[in-house]
Amino acid sequence: MPPLDPSRPAAPAAPAAPAARLARRVLAIMMLICIAGCGKPLPALPNDAYVWQRTWTPTVAAAIDESRGLVASWHVLAAELDARGRWVDMTPDASVLAAAHVPVVAVVRFDGALGDLDDAASIAHIATLLGTWQREGIAVAGIEIDYDCATARLAGYRRFLGALRERLATMSPPTRLSITALPTWMDSPALDDLLATSDEAVLQVHAVMNPVRGLFDEARAQTWMHAFARRTHHPWRVALPTYGTRVTWGPDGRVTGIESERPTLQSDDLAHELVAKPDEIGAFAARIGRDRPAGLAGIVWFRLPTDDDERAWSLVTWRAVLTHAPLRAALSVRTRVAAGSAAADLVLVNDGTADASLPSRIRLDRTCVAADGINGYSLDRDAQNLVLRRTQDGLLRAGRQRTIGWIRCTQPTVTSRVEP
Repeated sequence: MPPLDPSRPAAPAAPAAPAARLARRVLAIMMLICIAGCGKPLPALPNDAYVWQRTWTPTVAAAIDESRGLVASWHVLAAELDARGRWVDMTPDASVLAAAHVPVVAVVRFDGALGDLDDAASIAHIATLLGTWQREGIAVAGIEIDYDCATARLAGYRRFLGALRERLATMSPPTRLSITALPTWMDSPALDDLLATSDEAVLQVHAVMNPVRGLFDEARAQTWMHAFARRTHHPWRVALPTYGTRVTWGPDGRVTGIESERPTLQSDDLAHELVAKPDEIGAFAARIGRDRPAGLAGIVWFRLPTDDDERAWSLVTWRAVLTHAPLRAALSVRTRVAAGSAAADLVLVNDGTADASLPSRIRLDRTCVAADGINGYSLDRDAQNLVLRRTQDGLLRAGRQRTIGWIRCTQPTVTSRVEP
């Protein structure tokens, strides 16, 4: 090989290979896209909400009105088919929904304990219901089927959804079909066909585990959401909780009751309160808004809080979570003495603007010689003095108070302290 001659002009460079030119073009396009949009934050996830009340009281109407501008669509419980195959239809207030000026999704719930569905009868009932709502002036944007069936029944459920979708397509106007989905379905090969049959799905990540594991687990919810995103090719939403539930166990350790939507029933069984804490749920909602799985189109909150719904958050707390406003609780303990009584009631008060978790301990004044706890508290003693210890988790709504016990002390004025 002859030695190189520095005085000799360099040979022209060979033309770039087509693959190399294509790679440079793709890189340039990606850089332009990033310059144009990488610095922009994602738009906020829309907030929908379930109206799950079976009776439309004035407090339901007030809650919908007070949520104006916060909710993109209402998912309204329309009918239930119970485990015995009996239908119960709801009668929402059409004027309230019309005044909200947002889309309405009619939710039809099938009891998960149902056997095989009667496809023709169920579809006919849904079509009749939809027609009734439309005649009453409710503009139904979609039908949502809520059926927590066993995984083994997914193939039959898919056939029902296919037939229902064909019927909805013939109606005027055509109506979209959505379903709720469970994490337990994720291991089933039938899930792909099921999801393909609907236009949208709502993944439920609360109250889907054994009650001993709680109402909501952030790490599991995150895992389920990413797994679900890989299974569906349609837009989907996630349902997050705004409520608490009371679970009772019998002497044999089996669950004997779960009360989430109705007043607490008295029982001799062991009971435990499961709570969706607003600060934790709010932080989770903000996190998935920033780092959202593929296809996630919004959040559906279960359920719309009302002033007389003792198991849901307060409206003021729910508004704060939806608007990402600071949550500020202010718990204190006050005494209330009845005339002619040597004892005084001990009252826990929340003067803040957000619902607060019940404190684990209330340390009583040293001058207290007798006491007892109620409503989730029991009497205990440590090395210093008497203490009321929390026996049931729960929330105290903003602006509310709860009597948690009584005390008898040697001094007329005493001070008890809230401890985390």
